Amino acid sequence: MTADAEALDAGDPLARFREEFVFEDGGPLYVDGNSLGRLPKRTQERLAALVDEWGTALVRGWQEWIDLPVSVGDELAESALGARPGEVVVTDSVTVNLYKLARAALASRPGKTAVVTDAANFPTDRYVLEGLGCELRLIGADPVEGPGVADVEEACAPGDVALVSLSQVGYRSGALADLPAVTEAAHAAGALMLWDLSHSAGAVQVGLDEHGVDLAVGCTYKYLNAGPGAPAFLYVRSALQGQLRTPIQGWFGQRDQFDMDRAYEPADGVVRFLAGSPQILGLVAVRAGVELVREAGIGAIAAKGRALTAYAVELHDEVLAPLGVELGTPRDPARRGAHVSLRHPEGWRVCRALIERAGVVPDFRRPDTVRFGFPPLYTRFADVREAVERLRGVLERREHLEVDAAYTRVT
Repeated sequence: MTADAEALDAGDPLARFREEFVFEDGGPLYVDGNSLGRLPKRTQERLAALVDEWGTALVRGWQEWIDLPVSVGDELAESALGARPGEVVVTDSVTVNLYKLARAALASRPGKTAVVTDAANFPTDRYVLEGLGCELRLIGADPVEGPGVADVEEACAPGDVALVSLSQVGYRSGALADLPAVTEAAHAAGALMLWDLSHSAGAVQVGLDEHGVDLAVGCTYKYLNAGPGAPAFLYVRSALQGQLRTPIQGWFGQRDQFDMDRAYEPADGVVRFLAGSPQILGLVAVRAGVELVREAGIGAIAAKGRALTAYAVELHDEVLAPLGVELGTPRDPARRGAHVSLRHPEGWRVCRALIERAGVVPDFRRPDTVRFGFPPLYTRFADVREAVERLRGVLERREHLEVDAAYTRVT
């Protein structure tokens, strides 16, 4: 018998953070924060203030804004990533940052011509790595558990691998990789290790410096709640920064940015991986989201994420499994991020029925996976129970068979 949701919520040390976010009166039950986080109230206030500042300061505002990619990066490094000042910048998109770091890593390993990732990695990661023009070696990992140490060791065995690039949390299954062990395996093979933290930053503990990670990228609009299209981040370990050169030479990465008549010379440190003008509105939103993570503590956030997903797994076994739903997420709490994947042969229509008929907003990943995301800062155990109960109702009433089976562009 599963625990009582109200009792779990009453004992939740992070319960007060729910009040930090915007909720629509009578709005749907939102379990898609793993795709786009909720809007923090402080972000509304900060952006309104910035718009006013823009109106009066005009170009003079750049005296304060110009260093935001670095200062916000330092705050993110400390609060959520386990990195040191001077190792993270907030800039560009995950796609662009992944390209910059992967290309730089490949160039730093002459004679090594292969890059390793897993076949189930997020599409943009695979596309970028495929576009590097080298051999892309795909791991065919377990679809639920994701890639492990043995998979990486086997892929790197020929000795020709320059870079291993994986996601810490799998976007489809929610599987949490063994970051320390996989990083060690890549290093043992003479490869650099690049982690995509898009589904883990702000949800689980990362420990980039502690575990000797070389490179990382990630987005800020999921568990960091920075808003649609918010700038991403990149991390370069301090010891590597002087060895790597960005393939996108922009004026924000120039040693003396406003000495405009000189040839390009990369700035010292991680700043060399900046390119064009930063997104100031987005950076202010990232800072607000990072503040919430710092105030709650990433350890407490990760612990609640494990508890929320464990509760969802219990409810799945009790309520959903008898109705033909299969768990697509690891059962070990230490091997999960903050979302749970539920597989059903009619997954797409189940997802649409939840949105159209049950007032629940999850998302869907082909071919058969409905994802329930439980961001710890604002998700209650009662929300988990209610989402599962509404899903049960859809299946028992067979409402999913009454909705349009055609895919929409956004799923």
